[in-house]
Amino acid sequence: MVGRFDGKVAFITGLARGQGRAHALRLASEGADIIGLDLCDQIETVDYPMSTPSDLDETIKLVEGHDRKIIAVRGDVRNRESLRAVLDEGLAAFGRLDFVVANAGVMPVWGSESNTMQAWQDCLDVLLTGVLNTVETVYPTLVEQGDGGSIVITGSMAAVKPQMRTFGAHSLGLLGYSAAKAALVNVAQNYASLLAYHRIRVNVVHPTGVNTPMIDNEMVRDRFATADPQDIATLVNAIPVNAVDPEDIANAVAWLCSDESRFYTGSEMRIDAGANLR
Repeated sequence: MVGRFDGKVAFITGLARGQGRAHALRLASEGADIIGLDLCDQIETVDYPMSTPSDLDETIKLVEGHDRKIIAVRGDVRNRESLRAVLDEGLAAFGRLDFVVANAGVMPVWGSESNTMQAWQDCLDVLLTGVLNTVETVYPTLVEQGDGGSIVITGSMAAVKPQMRTFGAHSLGLLGYSAAKAALVNVAQNYASLLAYHRIRVNVVHPTGVNTPMIDNEMVRDRFATADPQDIATLVNAIPVNAVDPEDIANAVAWLCSDESRFYTGSEMRIDAGANLR
């Protein structure tokens, strides 16, 4: 069966596990080859285990299981040279680029280091500057190719509505996370305007909680066990599920990469189980 992404190539950050892995597998299942990177290391302010080299190896194995090729290395979105190196390696192997999913993220919003200025800075560095670095690295290739393309940025419902209702919810990490995710909307809209003439579309996907290791961990469980019910209410979905699956977000990303969304740009898509209604 011919896939709708046969001959296409996707660049994905944070692809070792979670949403990034789901995006890689969904696009590969429809024919795309994959270029990507993941830090695969711990950031001190993050109070849950981050991805590991073995996670990255598993993603490579799973993509290859779809009979697709993948160039995936350890790298840091905070370092533009790191992004450039893996992109160059991927272009040398595959010869082109079509889709970009700026997905790498951290969530130092609760835990022992969450109320430090370093937690705030880590959010801005990874979630905001990391996306800026990613888009700045990839868009010249898309423009030069002249075939259009799609850039998808991972946002959050934290960009849409306040996450703090009591002082018990206050942390500099949560403020940094929310501020960075909100700023991504403006960044995406500016790039969408800049690149529209070249038929390169830029959009943001806002998930509610997604069932990945970023929320399936002791940090989050401890938070839910001790938080004020008013603050927990900010995380309630209208559709009665605690979280969506990473494949639900990957479905949206696949549509945003497809020709079916060819005139959809500069927009925010909520895959939120109705969280915005609560």
